Amino acid sequence: MINIENVSKGYGGQTLFEAMSFKLNPRERVGIVGRNGHGKTTLFRLITGEDDLDSGAITMPKNYRIGYVTQHLHFTEDSILEEGKKGLPAHEANHAWKVEKILAGLGFAQEDLNRRPEEFSGGFQVRLNLAKVLVSNPDLLLLDEPTNYLDITSIRWLERFLNTWPHELMLISHDRGFMDNVVTHIVGIYRKKARKIAGTTEKYYRWIAQDEEIYEKTRINDEKRRKEVEIFINRFRAKARLANLVKSRVKSLEKSEKKQKLEKLKNLEFSFRSLPFKAKSMMQAQDISFGYRPEEPLIKNFSVSIMAGERICVVGQNGRGKTTLLKLLSGAIPPDAGMISCHPEVKSGAFEQTNVENLNPNYTVEEEILSSQSDIDRQTARNICGAMMFSGDEALKKISILSGGEKSRVMLGKLLVRPLNLLFLDEPTNHLDMESNDALLAAIDNFDGAVVMVTHNEMFLHALADRLIVFKDGGIDVFDGSYQDFLDKGGWEDLTEAKPSRGKAADGKNGEGKKNKRSLRRERSRLILERSQTVTPIKNRISAVEKEIETREGLLEKYNHEIIAASKEGDGAKIAELSKEIHETQSKTDALYHDLELLLDALAEKESEFDALIKACGAPDS
Repeated sequence: MINIENVSKGYGGQTLFEAMSFKLNPRERVGIVGRNGHGKTTLFRLITGEDDLDSGAITMPKNYRIGYVTQHLHFTEDSILEEGKKGLPAHEANHAWKVEKILAGLGFAQEDLNRRPEEFSGGFQVRLNLAKVLVSNPDLLLLDEPTNYLDITSIRWLERFLNTWPHELMLISHDRGFMDNVVTHIVGIYRKKARKIAGTTEKYYRWIAQDEEIYEKTRINDEKRRKEVEIFINRFRAKARLANLVKSRVKSLEKSEKKQKLEKLKNLEFSFRSLPFKAKSMMQAQDISFGYRPEEPLIKNFSVSIMAGERICVVGQNGRGKTTLLKLLSGAIPPDAGMISCHPEVKSGAFEQTNVENLNPNYTVEEEILSSQSDIDRQTARNICGAMMFSGDEALKKISILSGGEKSRVMLGKLLVRPLNLLFLDEPTNHLDMESNDALLAAIDNFDGAVVMVTHNEMFLHALADRLIVFKDGGIDVFDGSYQDFLDKGGWEDLTEAKPSRGKAADGKNGEGKKNKRSLRRERSRLILERSQTVTPIKNRISAVEKEIETREGLLEKYNHEIIAASKEGDGAKIAELSKEIHETQSKTDALYHDLELLLDALAEKESEFDALIKACGAPDS
């Protein structure tokens, strides 16, 4: 167990955490969410001791081992396998099979194991660091954006691996689907505090929205009551016979804490400019081939057509040529053979990770946006800067001091300047936080043109893909159908062993798989019914309490108007009677708000319990 207690931390005048507290209990898998720059990675650095607390304490059991994947790439062994074995605990030093299993899951082929680590790309070297941490079997595993350097098959393997993790886990990831499939709890870093709930990111963000709505309603009502009390005090301060009542109101006002209006948090809100396109076919690639070395073509005799308005997602293992294909289609590089023809009215734009290097480090964000299109004015550039969360003086930041996520937002901003009808997007979700990913998904969905996108994010694949270009088994295929259709028809080969029920049972007995499926479906139906029977009364009670609060607040407003009228008339008895009613009604309202908070917590807990049980039964058709 780890106890984070009243932790505060800031840099250069900016406070990240302020008396932040939460606990990590045994065997919990916790997802850490929050906006970029709000301190998620800093929290990990505080836990590992790489950074110092400003105040507070982080306590953990004696001899508690923490595994943290660093981006520092330094290898001492002559082979991938030997380097991986360095992560094994001393009593398992000879268990090379564990290392081989994890390396295979992370995308290393058998023939890679005897190669030197330095022969691999930076992404595969980070995977090697990840493998060393996973085989070390620490008490607490800290993973900071582990999917950034993984392809889709490795991500799916890691997801299954982490679901069987026997110890504690803390995970930072911009991939909401991946996180929700792995964690048992969410800790959100929000407004410099930590908020922890059992369940998924969806429940967390719903809970935050409800919490802030209640806070704002309470603040508005409190502000209204304060103004009414202040009016009463100022009007009757000089009247001797009301002196005691005025004095009581003054004391009440002094004791009540004034709630501050919540600072509006900036969100990424934007849309791509759509240029009309009236024809059906936008682009044809016919028998194209390409290779950086002629004897080893990455792409061979590949053909595809891109139609107006469709969404094509490019998926597959890293290093197979997905980014290269996008460059060929976008015209960044020519094919070695074959032909790519494009309709004359097509106007395309591309987002590529490597294009970040083409940003001018001496430009400001505004200047970089202005340089993208010759006919835009400064106000338009400023508007786009604001949409990318560079409002005001933020737009005057130099590119050279921006983080990776900020540079990605600049790249997106450069696309917004131009009216387009065909977008090429190469892993646009990397370096964006969850809120920004949601905004990007909405912007792509609302774009009238066509989109060809490389992504490993399965939430995007499920939401957007009309067709897939699949790099698999050393070749490239076009799959006509959604991502769910692709999974239903076999999907990734690494999942076949997990689904013996799709034919004969694993032990060769016909019908066993079907019986298990029927049993799971019955159990799933029973749990769904029980969930409804359990949570519906709680939801009904929440609605009743909310209505009761509205009624009480209406009464308070009525009594406050009446007491002012009674004061003008000098009706002391009426004033005394109304004061008593106001006090009783206010007390009951406060109690109702407390009940509402408890009910919302109970609802979140029960929904999380049942969702976990239902999820264990699998999808309805699995």
